[in-house]
Parts: sequence; C-alpha cells; structure tokens
Amino acid sequence: MAKMTETKQKKSMKFTWLTLASLLPCLSSYAQQDSDYNDWNISPVGSSLMVHGGTGLIQTPTSRMLAEGDLRVSYTDNDEYRFWSATLQLYPWMQATVRYTDVRTRLYSPFPGFSGDQTLKDKGIDAKFRLLKESYYLPELSVGFRDFGGTGFFESEFIGLSKKVGPVNFHLNMGWGYLGTDGNVSNPFCDITDSFCDRPGGFTGNGGKIDYQRFFKGPASLFGGIEYQTPWEPLRLKVEYEGNNYVNDRAGALEQDSNWNFGANYRWNNFDFSLNYQRGNTIGFGVSYNFNLHQISQLKFDEPPRELSAKPKASSIDDINLARMNRDLFSQAGFITTDSDISDEQVTVYGQQISYRDNDVAIERMGRIMASELPDSVKQYKVVNTNGSVPLVQTQVDAEAFKREARYETVTPDIQSTYQRQDIQSDTLANYDPANTTGFFTGIETFWVQTFGNPEDFYLYQAGILANGGYSFNGKTSVAGTIKVNIFENFDKFNFTTDSADSTLPRVRTNAREYVSDRTVTMENLYLHWNDRIAPNLYAQVYGGYLEAMYGGVGAELLYRPVDSNLAFGFDINYVQQRSWEDDFAFYDYKVLTGHANIYWQPSFLPDTQLTFNIGQYLAKDKGVTVDFAKRFDSGIVVGAFAAFTDVSADEYGEGSFTKGFYLSIPFDLFSLKSSKGRGRLPWIPIARDGGQPLVRPVTLYGTTSERSPFAR
Repeated sequence: MAKMTETKQKKSMKFTWLTLASLLPCLSSYAQQDSDYNDWNISPVGSSLMVHGGTGLIQTPTSRMLAEGDLRVSYTDNDEYRFWSATLQLYPWMQATVRYTDVRTRLYSPFPGFSGDQTLKDKGIDAKFRLLKESYYLPELSVGFRDFGGTGFFESEFIGLSKKVGPVNFHLNMGWGYLGTDGNVSNPFCDITDSFCDRPGGFTGNGGKIDYQRFFKGPASLFGGIEYQTPWEPLRLKVEYEGNNYVNDRAGALEQDSNWNFGANYRWNNFDFSLNYQRGNTIGFGVSYNFNLHQISQLKFDEPPRELSAKPKASSIDDINLARMNRDLFSQAGFITTDSDISDEQVTVYGQQISYRDNDVAIERMGRIMASELPDSVKQYKVVNTNGSVPLVQTQVDAEAFKREARYETVTPDIQSTYQRQDIQSDTLANYDPANTTGFFTGIETFWVQTFGNPEDFYLYQAGILANGGYSFNGKTSVAGTIKVNIFENFDKFNFTTDSADSTLPRVRTNAREYVSDRTVTMENLYLHWNDRIAPNLYAQVYGGYLEAMYGGVGAELLYRPVDSNLAFGFDINYVQQRSWEDDFAFYDYKVLTGHANIYWQPSFLPDTQLTFNIGQYLAKDKGVTVDFAKRFDSGIVVGAFAAFTDVSADEYGEGSFTKGFYLSIPFDLFSLKSSKGRGRLPWIPIARDGGQPLVRPVTLYGTTSERSPFAR
C-alpha cells in the first residue's frame, strides 16, 4: 500500500487518538454499574476464545487474559480455514497459543507423489502480554503478537484496551499486519519515523524466525467490539468490527461484504461451543475444551497418615522392632530402607522415596511412623534420600517438636518447622553401609512418538514398549540397556527416509526417519555407568557404550548442586560415533566431540519457573547455546519450550532456521489411584534438522539428583 500524504496521516492519527480518548472516559463513568451486575445472580463476565485461539471476540483478539493455568484446546471451522489450537495462560500477565491451520483451498505441495491430495497445513505461535491490569477507572492494556514465527500466514501485532461495565466487556484495539490490512487509520509510529510506514513483504529466509523488523509497521486499523454475558449464564453474545480486508489471505482473496461479525458462545460443563456469522457471507463454528493445569488431580486411596498415640510402641532402644518400622515406612510412606543407624538419641534411615512427589508429605508420613515406633529417648530422626547407594540429601527432624505439632498441641500446627533439609554430613556418610544394592534390575515402560504436519499425513505416530534392565554392582556402578518394541504405528507412510533437502552440515539428525521406519525391535541403548557424590554438593558420572538410538561413545559429567538452591551448574563432555540404522551393533564413520556447560536457574521473580542454559558444541560441530524455559503448575505438570542458537546461519540450517520445540511433562501420579513418582514427556518439535542438536544422554546428573532441589516434582 502506498504511503499516505502527510496531511492525510495527521488527520487519520487525530481520529485515532480522539476516538480512544473519547471512549475511555465513557467506559470509566459507567464502571459504577459493575456493582449492579451481581444483582443479576449470574457469573461475572469472563473470557472466551476467538477463531484463531487465544482470548478474543470472533476474528479479533482482545486484551483479556484467562485464569493462570487455564488450558483451552479448540477446533474451529471457517469455510476456507480450519484451526486447531491450544491456548495456555502461563502467568497472570502472559498468554501463549500454538495453532495448526488447514487451508482447504490449497494443496500441501504440487507433487501428488509427495503429499497426495492433502491440503496445506501451517503452524503458528501467538503471545500476549498484559501491561496494565484493569482497575476501577482504567481499562486493561495488553500487547499481542500473532503468528510471529514461521511463515506468518496471519502475522500481526496489536495493542488492546478492555473495560468491563456490568455484564458487558468493551474492547478497542489497534492492529498491524493481518489485523490492520484495511488501513482504516494512520499508523502512529509512521508519524514518528518513515521506517514504520511500509511493512516488508513475506517471511525472511527459511521461515521459523521472528521477523522483528516487521513489527508495528505498515497499514494500521482500529478494531474492537463487545461481549455481552446474558442473564442466562451459559450464553454470551459477541459483535465486532474488524480491520482486515482479506485481499491477501493465504487461502486466496476472500469476499467480504461487511466488516461486522456476530457470534454466540455457549458453555456446557468444560466445553465452549461457538457459532458466528463473518464478513457478511460466512458461517463459522467451533468447540473448545477447558481445564486448569493447577487444579488437575486424581483421587487417591492411600492409607491416611498415622495418628500418634500417647505412648510409642518401644519404651527403649532395645525394644525397637526395626523390621516392622521399615515395613511400615514402605507401605505407608513409600520409603524403601536400605540401611539404618540407631543410637540412644538419634535414629537415621537411608533409602529411596518411590511414592510421594511432595517431600513435605513424605517426611510427615515418615515422621509419624518413626514417632510411633521409636522411644521418647530418641531426640532426632534423620532421613537420608539416596539414588542407588549414592546419598543425595538428609532431612533432620526434631523429634519432640515434631510430636507436638503432629498431635496438634499448638494453636497453629506447623510440621514443616520441625525439620530442615541439608547436605549429607560426614558422620551420616561414615555410618552408611547400604544393603541390597547389588543385583539385577528390570523395568518396562510404554512410549508414544508423534509428529504433526507431515506431507504424507497430518498426524504420524509410533507406539510400543521400552523394556529396560541391567545389573548393579554396588549401587554406583551398573550396566544397563533398553530394547524398543514397536507395537503399532503409521510411520510406514513416510515417502522418504533421509531428508532430501540440501545440507552443508553433517547429517546428524535429518536421517532420523531411517532409524524408525520398518524396524519393529531395536536396541535403544546399552551402556556401562558409574556415578557418585565426590565432594560436598558435587556429583560426578562416567558412562560408555551405545548411549542413544543414533550415537554411541563415552562421556563424563560434573554437577554442583547445593540443597534447595535456585542455582546449579556443571558440564558434560562426550566423544561419540554415529550408529548404523541397518545393524544395532555397527557404526558409521562420523565421529564428534560434543559437550556443554550447563546452568540451571530458578529465578525468584518468575514463580515455579526454571531456565536452563546449555552452552557448548553440538553433534554437527556447531557451537552455541540452548535456552530451555519450563513452567511448573500446582498439579506437577510442566510446560516447556526450548531453542538452540548456534553459529550455523539460517540458510545453512535450512527450513525452520534454527532448532526449537515445546514439551509437556506429566506426572504419572495424575493417572494412579495410589501415590507414585515418575513422569512422562510429550515433545513437539515443529522441524528438526542438523544444527543445534545435542546428544541424548541416557542419564543426566540433574535428573538423578533431582531430590536435592526439586523442580518438576
């Protein structure tokens, strides 16, 4: 679109800001009516999703947020487009949406042998940030970015205002990009500098990058509307005026008879059903399922914590029934005892917690059992959590204080105040002589591998079991391995195995399909492993063998991790060789030295959040850093995202420009009627190529020492 003349810009800008200025006082003056809303005896106005996912009206977003932890999964159908989206409220001030778009009017590719008659699919990511929370007089203010990475089908930016007046939400926004193509108002940033008057066309390079140079540039539009909560609680009505003219849509130029859209949203239990009329000629509909990640839980049938009697079962040290106490520690507190040390005033138990993710719950249950079994002469209980025979952390319990709190003899009982967690003390180590740490071990797990947006089929999957086992020599040294058995899959739909795109990098991951196609039983790994605590707060491990499905070799790692610290750091170094996909025991010629300095940080200004930085050399010999962001919710579910930034250019990397992905980590405890530990991970990597690819080590010290400063508990 050509530049407006200076006079036209100024008049249009004047219209923009006069409109905003005139509406805000009106909204504020009616804020008093909010108090009348409760007289209607219906729920307060909330937020519902727009067509593309994310809180909004119909085609347009608003500044509104969901409740923290809300996850809404939706499907909408709008004639030329179908959208699958997931919207998550990460923090009260931040909302994120991931979306797949199906363009019915376009094919995935012009080559039938490659993608058949599958229609075009595209993925997108949105983010919205609240800058100002709504108050009595002021509206809520947010800034949002739609489809800001990838091919940018709907790439837009917007600044929005929202104000609630009784049962009505008023929304006024200014948008750029897709949301601003109608150009019904001047771009205010263009008046500041000419560089904002025109918007560069198309996405840059191979897609996948954030095109910052396009933000808030080019034509702008005012758009907005209202959302009305009717007296009938399940029903909301919407009307909006949008700022898009649909002439440059990916589906082709769409006919638009009106800028006004109308819709209704009906809630039934956790479902929202929507129906709308758009552009004066198109009917759309959708459904979303809503739940909150903080509130997900599973009913448990655990035995209740033991009640304390007036007198313990043993009157002296000689009367202790150690076998019974250890049995109860296992059955009622999920603690497997491997050693114990008993004296007149102190009892220490060593072992592994296998049932309770929450350390406070585990310690209270154990303390109640020990207080019931041990004589009053014992003034201190020590619980030492181990991994194998490697001690991790000790919890020191003041026995007399614990009993007072557990018997509710204080006004406000506080059991957590009766114990403290600390690094392993020298006398605790000296008295440790673990039993039952030598011998065979086995296990079995299920796995599910999935990939979206493929040319052969939108959804490809592979499922089966992982049978693992090995032999532990002393709880610190072991040999272990895993056999992967595919039970059902549709990976046979792959039209090609090794990525056919040109690459200047070694093929360290783009031949991954060779490793999963037409292979029912494979050896996932087989390796020798040693780890131990070598100094206060310092752990080490050494390993060698077939380390993952694609690489084998040797490696070592050090980790410094103080107890309950928000910071841990260390490094790993590995020399590996690429495994053959034709013979589980053979290797190809490619060899590489790879390793990283690793920093794990839980910042105090972001609650329940962990940032991980892995800095070093990757499998393709490129150098850089992987940044991992993880957010934990009260249910234990962790949502994360990561990206690798290396010295490989976007052109060298290929489609996607750099390695990035998302994941969902879910505690098994949410699916069990008995408390349990362990978790499963569901990754989503839009495009995986050769740059920024780390070795997938079979064991990490951060994982094995997780009880020292738990994050994903």
